[in-house]
Amino acid sequence: MATYTPPPYFPQSSLAPADKNRYTKFKLVMIALGVVVLLALGGIGFGIWYLLKSLF
Repeated sequence: MATYTPPPYFPQSSLAPADKNRYTKFKLVMIALGVVVLLALGGIGFGIWYLLKSLF
């Protein structure tokens, strides 16, 4: 059974106002993620170096 009423309206924007420190928080998260990745790569490199040193 078809109705002739339009579909309900769903707002496209957020109901909460935008956070003023959003970009700063994003930058801090990206810097922290970069530091974690660098530490992980350094640990992997040190592990490979230590393994090769102990084998030869």
